[in-house]
Amino acid sequence: MSLAPNETQRAVISAVVKGLVPLKMERPQPLSTWAENNFYLSPEASHTQGEWKAYPFQRGWMDAFSNDDIEEVTVRKAKRVGYTKTLLAFIAYNAAHRRRKQALWMPTDDDRDSFVKSEIEPMLRDVDALKAVMVPGKEDTMKLKSFFGSVLHLLGGKAARAYRRITVAVAVLDEASAFDQKIEKSSDPITLARGRLEGAPFPKLVAGSTVRIKDFDHIETREKNADARMRYNIVCPHCDAEHPLIWGNKKVRHGFKWDGHDYNTVRHVCPHCHESITQADYLKIWDDRAMWISECGRYRYDHNLHVWTDAQGVVIRAPRHVAFVEMWSAYSPQRAWSDIVREFLEATIKAKAGDTAPLEGFVNETLAQYWEAVVERADEHALSRRAEKYRRFTVPYGGLVLVTGVDVQDNRFEVVTWAIGRGEEMWCVDYSVIYANPADERDWSHLDAYRKTIFQHESGQAMKIEAMAVDTGGHFTHQAYNYCRQRERERVFAVRGDPQPSKMVKSKATVQDVNWGGKIIKRGVRLWYVGTDTAKDLLYGRLCVEKRGAGFVHFCADLPREFYTQLTSEARVPQRVAGGEAYKWMKSPGVRNEALDCTVYAIFCTHMLGLHLYTGKMWERLESIVQPPNGDLFRVEQAEEVSPADVPRETHTVETRSAQTSEVPVTEPASPPEPPPMVASPPAPATPPKAVPPRRTFQRPSRQSHSARSW
Repeated sequence: MSLAPNETQRAVISAVVKGLVPLKMERPQPLSTWAENNFYLSPEASHTQGEWKAYPFQRGWMDAFSNDDIEEVTVRKAKRVGYTKTLLAFIAYNAAHRRRKQALWMPTDDDRDSFVKSEIEPMLRDVDALKAVMVPGKEDTMKLKSFFGSVLHLLGGKAARAYRRITVAVAVLDEASAFDQKIEKSSDPITLARGRLEGAPFPKLVAGSTVRIKDFDHIETREKNADARMRYNIVCPHCDAEHPLIWGNKKVRHGFKWDGHDYNTVRHVCPHCHESITQADYLKIWDDRAMWISECGRYRYDHNLHVWTDAQGVVIRAPRHVAFVEMWSAYSPQRAWSDIVREFLEATIKAKAGDTAPLEGFVNETLAQYWEAVVERADEHALSRRAEKYRRFTVPYGGLVLVTGVDVQDNRFEVVTWAIGRGEEMWCVDYSVIYANPADERDWSHLDAYRKTIFQHESGQAMKIEAMAVDTGGHFTHQAYNYCRQRERERVFAVRGDPQPSKMVKSKATVQDVNWGGKIIKRGVRLWYVGTDTAKDLLYGRLCVEKRGAGFVHFCADLPREFYTQLTSEARVPQRVAGGEAYKWMKSPGVRNEALDCTVYAIFCTHMLGLHLYTGKMWERLESIVQPPNGDLFRVEQAEEVSPADVPRETHTVETRSAQTSEVPVTEPASPPEPPPMVASPPAPATPPKAVPPRRTFQRPSRQSHSARSW
């Protein structure tokens, strides 16, 4: 009796074995080893086609990608160092070897589409290890690729929705420096991407890029937070001392040196013995006599043995967050050292003629260094020293109209109120943080309570806010629309920032016909687009005014330090554009800017009220009403406390807190005659209200005549 399987049995066994192949677990390998055995260079995306072999310096960050002890990897690199190919190998490694869900974000959807077509799809076609784990019959899309046991999300990074509703173990941001500083008023892209890793047993966050402007770069922020900043060091063949390759300059004897303008004579001078090596000499030692060493000296990575050691060579655990910095073009055999010097000489000639764009590109893309641009920014310390002794909720002489800007955040409303006077002189009379849930329509009543707050003028008049602008660009757009739509006649404006150059502070409105519940309504809310960069230019000019009077900006002594930090959080930075150079307002990563946004929206309110069109006679009439010569006869002994009867239930209470902290509630400074800040409390028993002088009603300037204004 024959025990050999028949043809049908052999077919079944073959099918079972083939079906179990994707479930086979390979012996764990570092990425650099796995890539050399499995990765393949596609002809569409590479100068050469065939099997992959990593450069020695690439193995350092590749193995950091695959090391589960390392949770975050940051790479500051130049062009032509092969970083993109190592990233592709890591994607293939996660799908075929680790079977881990992953997401890759590019700066825009167009960047994503181009990357998928030119890099991802050829890789899926040519790498055998990936073909073995692809799901048969599964139709993939531009945004999603499916594998046995894992998926790959491919996303553009401009919209906040791109960072929601996905759960992954690996988050990758390519060209991180090109992402927006803040994604739709939510958070920075790296923080949002990290949020997708929560709960993963071995979370991994990778961000790499050629960098841009100093103090305004996501990579710079992540570098500062790294546990170890690694540089690739070679051993000098003359003195055996370790050092990185350095560009250098005229003030030092080491680094790149050449004779006159002859870039072909370039060599690298050792900072220890001052002996020279050529690029050919470097390529002889770049593997066996080179190693990644941290700036602090406590960490070393041997890319040949795949181990982390301390300074004495003892094997240690890898740090949690590793940054590989200044991986510039001189390390790569794809760039000739003479070509680097030639590029610098040409860029220098153009810079002397006034065109700094080539030099900026050389610093960023060849040297992998930050460009130190000359920026325009107000000094927060100088502004805080100008603080005056008037109290919050008190309007000094000169302040005639109150306007308020509101910024809506996930768990609070940030509010700044300004008093505007003759010549658009400005007094900051309040900065409040109202903690609430903007997703709950009931919590928006707290803005009503704030809007009805009584401010006391130094003349004795009782004043209320005349116009309020509410930002609708965050997560609670429809809730903001609904709030403003019901209060348009009370001069509550729905606004959204528009940073287009030369955009008017107040431009045309569009009608939004969807309410907070997403339903179509007949009478939509008018949405006003605010020229934010124009308003910031205007504000910056006023902050530079040093003499009191028209255009001068006053600050209350009760304002916290955080207010000044936020007000000066952005700088006017030169940017390369198609037509030459333009200026754009940019925020430093990790710094909040709500106070600045609120102030921009308050300036918009002044334009809606037409205050920028007022003549001297108009201001005189306004002054005679708000601060009459006999103002003491009408002085209010105590302003009315604002506590609306329709306060939400206790479970929806709100507190106004100092902006010095967003974590611990504190009590606002209280001193007569300042009215108490808005604190929601249970409705009090009905009592006769205190007598308050009737509030004058502000009316917009007449288009027919600028001489008659009524209050």
